[in-house]
Amino acid sequence: MSESHIVVLGAGLGGTIAAYEIRAALKGRARVTVINRGDDYWFVPSNPWVAVGWREPEAIRVHLPPVMKKHGIAYNNVGAAKVHPAENRVELLDGSAIDYDYLVIATGPELAFDEIPGFGPDGHTQSICHTDHAAAAYIRFEELCANPRPIVVGAAQGASCYGPAYEMAMVLDTELKRRKIRDKVPMTFVTPEPYIGHLGLDGVGDTKSMLESEMRDRHIKWLTNTRVTQVEDGVLHAEEVNEDGSLRKAHDLEFGWAMLLPAFRGVAAVRDVPGLSNPRGFVLTDKHQRNPTWPNIFGLGVAIAIPPVGPTPLPVGVPKTGFMIESMVTAIAQNLKQILDGEAPTHEATWNAICLADFGDGGVAFVAKPQIPPRNTNWSASGKWVHLAKIGFEKYFLRKVRVGESEPFYERLALHVLGIKKLHFK
Repeated sequence: MSESHIVVLGAGLGGTIAAYEIRAALKGRARVTVINRGDDYWFVPSNPWVAVGWREPEAIRVHLPPVMKKHGIAYNNVGAAKVHPAENRVELLDGSAIDYDYLVIATGPELAFDEIPGFGPDGHTQSICHTDHAAAAYIRFEELCANPRPIVVGAAQGASCYGPAYEMAMVLDTELKRRKIRDKVPMTFVTPEPYIGHLGLDGVGDTKSMLESEMRDRHIKWLTNTRVTQVEDGVLHAEEVNEDGSLRKAHDLEFGWAMLLPAFRGVAAVRDVPGLSNPRGFVLTDKHQRNPTWPNIFGLGVAIAIPPVGPTPLPVGVPKTGFMIESMVTAIAQNLKQILDGEAPTHEATWNAICLADFGDGGVAFVAKPQIPPRNTNWSASGKWVHLAKIGFEKYFLRKVRVGESEPFYERLALHVLGIKKLHFK
């Protein structure tokens, strides 16, 4: 009997650790191939630091082919054009194709900048979603420092990742103070969240009070329940809405530097594939991370469909945080092992969340167990120790990717880096 071929589509946080963990769990019983566009892994959580010059892009890059080869994982850097589930085939961008027995989709999202006129790196705002975006944002940041003007930071309607927006605002505040020009740079935070600290999770612990307090202390004004309608050079047009979604007030915010996180959608390779994805292009999965229509396809991370935690006046998505993604990876690896043993899959992701939001000179940490309420653990804290913990997190996780470590990481982060053993993670 020939060995099964497992293809992992994507080599971001989820895809990279999925390849390592699946290979280790199956112990040579299957071939593993990673399909990715390009050869590098980038530690995206450090992108706010790149945007203010605290990190060089090269410092957060891992060149993947040698690591994958060392662990017996094939690597293809062409990128996927389309998944063809009925044929068990992934069509590549160069017209070639790779067949699979099992497919793990970990592509991350496509960034929907085009849904708002003038929005994004090809328009008039900056981005920290990709490291090259953050590097370009740093060039524009230096221009701002030479000619101080207002800053607008936040997220667009439909966004499902809010932590980096808060980080970016606070890190900017810290760096501008270091340069002694903060007094010349008014800052406004714009978000579709119904309140500051919602985070797409209806808050965690006391994040509402803590983040509001941070913004008041740092003289950052904010607009919640706000959608961006258009961006022109130096002016962001936004609409603040009431609880029923009706227009409350229109805002024209002048800026010299602006960064707002976009809404996400599924990538073209999986979007509009019957039975595979929802209308937004996110992969449909069951409690075992399997697609109901195509059970030999698994999905994880930002690529999968998760409903919002509750109704909000504007679309507010649910983040897929690192701990949550890692639990999906482990569930998939163990389910594949059961399937190859001739058993039905039984493993489910725990969907816990642990996040470190660095503010440059402090930060906020929170633990949500599970990530989506109601929760058994709902904890948050703040302090300078969070900044130090984020530095340790960066160092540790980059090492994990560089050496191909397959052991789960976030549970140890909760227990050892944060020192919160009282929470009794299992």
